[in-house]
Amino acid sequence: MKSIILKTASTYLLPILLLFSIFILLRGHYYPGGGFVGGLIAAIAFVLHGFTYGVDGTLKLMPFHPGALIPIGLGLAAMSMFLPVFFGKPVMSSLWLPMPIPVIGMIGTTLFFDIGVYLVVIGVVLTILFSISQYSENG
Repeated sequence: MKSIILKTASTYLLPILLLFSIFILLRGHYYPGGGFVGGLIAAIAFVLHGFTYGVDGTLKLMPFHPGALIPIGLGLAAMSMFLPVFFGKPVMSSLWLPMPIPVIGMIGTTLFFDIGVYLVVIGVVLTILFSISQYSENG
């Protein structure tokens, strides 16, 4: 797209939306939000950048293809689900560190589950949308 307004806005909105998505991710294990909503916000940030600079320009921003986030996120979510079994608790029970971390708060397996969901959502949404966009540009 050749709009100078959209290019300028996209340049500033990408880091702001990514920070906001991380805020929603970290807020999610105490209040509404979490990995799914945070992942959608992060994906929207990259989609906006893709509208402005094209899919190839946006993929150059990323150190790896977004599809690589899917197995990483699934592995992290699965690990956080089954880790309590090794401590004699049922699957999907929460394990918490005894001391809160400043700014983040209490860290437990629910946060790692949310991070896994966050990565899966970003990977799936961007892989689907970028594949459709590249197919429509080439086809």
